[in-house]
Amino acid sequence: MKITGMRIFKGRNIYSHKTCIRMDVDLEGYCETPSNKIEDFNDTLLELLPILKEHRCGIDVPGGFAIRLREGTYLAHICEHMIIGLQNMLGIDIAYGKARECEGDHYYIIYQYIYEKTAIEIGKLAVDIINSLIAQKKFNLDERIKVIKELLSKETIGPSTEAIKNAAEELKMPVFEIENSGYYQIGYGKQGKIIEATIGCDTSCVGADIACDKMLTKQLLKNQSIPVACGEKVCNVIDLLQEAEYIGYPVVLKPQCGNQGKGVILNIKNDKELVEAYNKLIKEFKDIIIEKYIIGNDYRVCVVNNEVVAASLRIPPTVYGDGKSTIEELISILNTDPLRGEDHEKPLTKVKIDDEMKNTLEENGYTLESIPCVNEKIILRHNANLSTGGKAIDCTDDICEENKRICIRAAKAIGLDICGVDITANTIKEPLYNQGAIMEINAAPGIRMHHHPSEGKVRNVGEKIVKHLYKDNVTNIPVISITGTNGKTTTTRLIAYVLKLMGNTVGMTSTDGIYIGDECIDIGDDTGYESAKAILLNKEVDAAVLETARGGIIKKGLAYDLADVGVITNITGDHLGLDDINDLEELSFVKSLIVEAVKPEGYAVINVDDPWSRKIIDRIKGNAIYFSKDKDNEFIKENINNGNISVFIEDDMICVVNNNKKYNVIKLSDVPITLDGKLSFNIENALAACAALVGIGIDYCMIARGFSKFMLDANHNSGRFNLYEVNERKVILDYGHNTDGYRAIFEALKGIEHNNLIGVIGIPGDRSDDMAKEIGMISCANLDKIIIKEDKDRRGREKGEICNLIKQGICKEKDCKIILDESEALMEALKMSNKGDIIIMFFEQLAPLEKVIKDIIDNGMNEDIVNM
Repeated sequence: MKITGMRIFKGRNIYSHKTCIRMDVDLEGYCETPSNKIEDFNDTLLELLPILKEHRCGIDVPGGFAIRLREGTYLAHICEHMIIGLQNMLGIDIAYGKARECEGDHYYIIYQYIYEKTAIEIGKLAVDIINSLIAQKKFNLDERIKVIKELLSKETIGPSTEAIKNAAEELKMPVFEIENSGYYQIGYGKQGKIIEATIGCDTSCVGADIACDKMLTKQLLKNQSIPVACGEKVCNVIDLLQEAEYIGYPVVLKPQCGNQGKGVILNIKNDKELVEAYNKLIKEFKDIIIEKYIIGNDYRVCVVNNEVVAASLRIPPTVYGDGKSTIEELISILNTDPLRGEDHEKPLTKVKIDDEMKNTLEENGYTLESIPCVNEKIILRHNANLSTGGKAIDCTDDICEENKRICIRAAKAIGLDICGVDITANTIKEPLYNQGAIMEINAAPGIRMHHHPSEGKVRNVGEKIVKHLYKDNVTNIPVISITGTNGKTTTTRLIAYVLKLMGNTVGMTSTDGIYIGDECIDIGDDTGYESAKAILLNKEVDAAVLETARGGIIKKGLAYDLADVGVITNITGDHLGLDDINDLEELSFVKSLIVEAVKPEGYAVINVDDPWSRKIIDRIKGNAIYFSKDKDNEFIKENINNGNISVFIEDDMICVVNNNKKYNVIKLSDVPITLDGKLSFNIENALAACAALVGIGIDYCMIARGFSKFMLDANHNSGRFNLYEVNERKVILDYGHNTDGYRAIFEALKGIEHNNLIGVIGIPGDRSDDMAKEIGMISCANLDKIIIKEDKDRRGREKGEICNLIKQGICKEKDCKIILDESEALMEALKMSNKGDIIIMFFEQLAPLEKVIKDIIDNGMNEDIVNM
C-alpha cells in the first residue's frame, strides 16, 4: 500500500461536518485480497494494536472489527480502523472514518482529526504498519509513537486556550486556529477577536512587557502603595550581600524576567547559601533580583476587566510516606492519578524529577531514596505552579473586599486587562498590608486551576474573558453563503449591494474577486476556502457574503462554521465528470452542504421551481425559506401553511409571506436587472437575494431600495447580461458557460426586439464533449450567425479542440466560423452585423472586450470597422 495524496479539510466538508483528512491510497495489487488470506496478518495486527479489539465496526458488538478480520476484510477498511485506533491510543477523542473505492486498487480513506500534523503522521504510520505486516517484517511501533507524541505535545491546544474556546462555543461563537500558529480567532470579520492563551486582542503589549520585568513591576506597585516584598536588582556578589544585610534573612533569589517559577530559589538563610545560589543562578540568568522571603500560603488571583473573577490556593507537589516506599516510588504512585498528565493535557501535571526537586529534598534532609514514615509529609518543590505538579483549591469566596481592590489596583498599575496576581500571605480573608504581599503579576495567567480545582467550585474564567473581549455583547457578523449552478454571482452581488447601501462594510467573494467594501483586494475566481477565509479574518467586515462554488466545496470544504443563511440558486448539469462528481445526484449532494451548515436559528434558501434543489429539502436541519416565480407552487403553499417564510411573484411583484402576513416588496418593472421582467433568470436571482436578506432581518423597504438601484451594467453586475448600444446595434456580454446558462440567455433575447441574432460562443475546456456539442446545437437553433471562440485557459484541451466539438453540434447550413481570440471574434461579429442586430457574446475575459467596445464607441463606427 502507498499513499498517493492527502487533502486536509479544516472545516465542514462533503464527507463530514467534522474536520477530517482524505488520504488517497494505492493498494498495489491487494484490492481483492482479504486480511484472512495474508499470512499472520490478523493476529500480528491485533497483537500490535490491541485497541482494535474494542472496535465494533458495522456489526455493532464489542469485538466486531476482530470478527470482520477473521471473516476477511480489506486493507483500506483496516487502515481506516488503525488510524482511528492509533489516535485514540494517544488520547485523541475521535471516532469517524470510512474507506471507499475509487477504481481498482485506488481507494480513499476519510478520517477525523483534531491535530492536523499528528493525524497526517498517524496516516503514514498506519500504512507503514500494513506494509510491514504484509512483508512479515518486525515493526518498532514504540519508536514511531514516541516521535508522534513529541509532535502532538507541540500541537495540543493549551488548557487556558481550550477553556476560552469552549466558553466561546457555549456562547454560540465560532473559534478557529489561525494557520497552525497557536493563535485562535473567536468570531468573524469586525467581530473577530484573536487570543493567544489568555492574552486578548485588547491586552496592552506594554503592560505585558512590564509584567515580565519583575523588578519594574515591583517598583510600580510599590509606587501605588501596594504591598510587595522588599528587594532590589543585584549585579554582583558585593551588591548581593549588602542588599541581604539590609533586607534581612531569609531571602529569595529569582530572575528579573522569568516564568512558571523557573530559577526561583526560596528561603535562603545565610551568606553562604546566598552566594552559592547566586553563583548557580547567574550561569543561567543575566539579571537577578533579591527580595525578602515572605512566609505564607501561595495564592493566585485572576483579574479580568477590573474584576476579581477567581482565586486559588496553590499547593506544592507533595507526597505522604507509607513507611515502605522511597520518595521516588511515592512520586511514581502520585503520577498514576488519572487526573495527572503530561504538561497541560489533563487538570493536573505529572511531577517530574529534576535538580530543583533534588535540591528541595536535600534542604530538608531527604534524597529520592529516602523512605518517609507513615503519613510523613514531604514537600517536593518550593513553588506551587500547576505546570510543575502543584494543585489548586478554589478560594474565590474567601478573598476579602480590600484584597480584591488591591489586586484590581495592581492590574491597573501595570496596565493589564487580564492578569494573574501571585500573592503570598497567611490568608486572603484579611487585608495583605500586615500579613502578606504581591509577589508577581502574570500577563498570560493559566486558568486551568480555576476550571479544574482539586477542591472547591469551578470558576468559568474562560467565559469571563470571552465576555470581556466582546464588552458583554457576544455577537458575530452575519454570514451568507450562496451556491448553485447558475446565478450565484448576481445573487451574491445583489445581496452585498443592499447591505452596503445600509452602511455596512461588506466582505464579498465572487468569481471576479475578493471585495472589502468597494475595494477589490484580489482579482480572480475567488469562490473557495482561502478566499472566504480572507473575508472572515478581515477586521473591517460587517457582513460576509460568500459565493461558494462546487470546486471549493469539494477541494477544501467550508471556511466558516455555520452560516446565518445558506442559499441554493439552482442545481443543473455543469462540471459533471470533474472531481468524481458524475451526475446530478452527486452534484446536489455537494451543494447541499451549504444548506446543512446553517445555524439552528438561521435559514436555508431553496429554489422550489428547481427539481434537484427540491430533492435536498430533507437535508435541511433548520428553518427554510422557499422562493418561486409561481405563487401557486405547491411547495410555496405548503411552506406558508406551515408558518414559514416564502418569497414569490404575484402580479409582477416580488412578495414575501412572513408570519402568515403578505408584504409587497417591489414591482419587477422597478428591478433593473430583470429588464422589465424579461430576464427570467434574474427574476430568480432577485428572489433568492430577497429571501436571503429577509433571513437576516433586513427591512423590506431597504431591500426594495437596493433592488431598484442595482443596475444591469458593468458597474453593478459586471459580465452578467451587460448591454451596450453600439451604433444602433446591441452588444450583450455574458459569462454563460453551460447549457442552462445558454438557454436562459436565448430565452431572454426573444423578448428583445432585433433583426439578426449573432452569437460569439464557447465554453471552458473542462466541460464534457457532450456538453460542447449540445452548446453547438442550442446555439444553432437560436442564432442567425455564429462565431466560435476559445478560452485562453484551455483547461487541458488541445488548441481548437473545444471549438471543433462545439461545431459538431451546428448544422452545416448555418453561417458559422471559428476565430479563437475573443477580441478578434467580437470585432468580426461587429463587422458581420447591421443596424438593429443583437450580438450576444459568451466570454472568458471581460476587460479586453470592454476595451474593444469603448474604443469603437469613442472613435466612432466607420466602413473599415463595420459593414454599414
